[in-house]
Amino acid sequence: MNSGGGEKYAFLICGTHSGCGKTTVTLGLLAALKGRGYDVQPFKVGPDFIDPGLHTQIASAQSRNLDGWMLSRKWNVELFRRLLDRSDIGLIEGVMGLFDGYDGETESGSSAEMAKWLGIPAVLIVDARSMARSAAALVYGFTRFDPALNIAGVIFNRVGGEAHLKLLRDAIASSCPEVIVLGGIPREDRVQMPERHLGLVTSDEMKLDADWQRTLTDLLEKSLDIDLLLQKSLYAAPVPGKRSLQPYAGAPVFVPEMEIDPVEQRPAETISSNRDKPVIGIARDAAFCFYYPENLELLEQAGSILHFFSPVDGETLPESCAGVYLGGGYPELFAREISGNTGFLASLRERAMQGMPIYAECGGLMTLGRFINTVEGERYQMAGIMPFGTRMLPRRKALGYTQVVLLQQCLVGGPGKVIRGHEFHYSEIIEFEPNSSVEFVYELQRRKSEAVRREGFQTGSVLASYVHLHWGSAPEAASEFVRHCTEWMKRRRQL
Repeated sequence: MNSGGGEKYAFLICGTHSGCGKTTVTLGLLAALKGRGYDVQPFKVGPDFIDPGLHTQIASAQSRNLDGWMLSRKWNVELFRRLLDRSDIGLIEGVMGLFDGYDGETESGSSAEMAKWLGIPAVLIVDARSMARSAAALVYGFTRFDPALNIAGVIFNRVGGEAHLKLLRDAIASSCPEVIVLGGIPREDRVQMPERHLGLVTSDEMKLDADWQRTLTDLLEKSLDIDLLLQKSLYAAPVPGKRSLQPYAGAPVFVPEMEIDPVEQRPAETISSNRDKPVIGIARDAAFCFYYPENLELLEQAGSILHFFSPVDGETLPESCAGVYLGGGYPELFAREISGNTGFLASLRERAMQGMPIYAECGGLMTLGRFINTVEGERYQMAGIMPFGTRMLPRRKALGYTQVVLLQQCLVGGPGKVIRGHEFHYSEIIEFEPNSSVEFVYELQRRKSEAVRREGFQTGSVLASYVHLHWGSAPEAASEFVRHCTEWMKRRRQL
């Protein structure tokens, strides 16, 4: 339809708790609205990487993370408004339960906070299995907990049939008649999605084909009043002349001229078109798939050229690269392929010895280590740049927001710099070699009640950490990394 003009709509899909069906409903609405001819811009509240990848598949538009703890209010609002300007509908999937966030005392990082920041209504998903009138008590509490929050309506999920849905409607009508019931979705096994230890299977592996999308679209079109949902979510644009936002912590407001699709492979002629710009190699495949689009865009804004390559498919570092970014993902599931790509691992070691900047997060850290031990007990050799190995655990090792304070100069900034991110991993470091030259350059603080600890492993020009940093919290981090890459490139050319 008309992107960039006319009426616009925006709403947030939230839930009473994790697992109530937010992602399935979001994907179904994306497919249904796209099928009606709307240009839909998806978003995800929180630090998650997997749901945005699934959104992107359905909407054919890069889903973006909105986060009230990692990123400032101004950053979130500016990003949302800019992308909504190019679309008809902004559809945001919430995180956890509606009011869940960084801690139990404030709304920081919650879906409710984000809906209020953006000035949009929330649609509450309620898992109605084994409930009738009790569901009304749940809705009653959620809709009154925060009077400043606009609840556009409620959707009941996993409804047992028409008789069950009537009981639910009657309960709402008698107990909180002001709440609109937008519909009830019956359980449908054909649209269930597989999961693994870090959440849903990633979009790189699970292709939501046309039949799956059609089944889900038909289910939601029959089960929900989508016209009423749009009526309740008409977006009131900000007053002209008052849209400009002040920068976060003194940094320039992020408004890139172009957007990067991190899946796209850049042609070789593009890479060599500007000799003054450093080429940064980005490992991008099913094993290395956790990147915030803004991190990549900020690297480009800072003057670099991005080259995407796949270690899993046997590719190695581009000869022209002056830096490497190894993101997180699932290297443990592709450890055989990565370990067998000896050219890739050897090129990492060679470039590290030459002093080329290498930055790695989580799965990237595991790849830079000596080995990966899988849960099946197999050991696969990795790059051996870091003086330790990692092993997979049957249970989660770490999950949560993490604030990083830099203790000394490194690839992403100088002493005292604060950058925010999150940790989410099922592996741990083992067999740390004594008397190694590695330095701990991060001071990590998670929950207020938790002790500060040291992390951020730096050896020479290599920096690795379990923390996924969102550089939108400190855009200078991308500029600093590009500066290091540029300096290395210039020194290399002088040899």
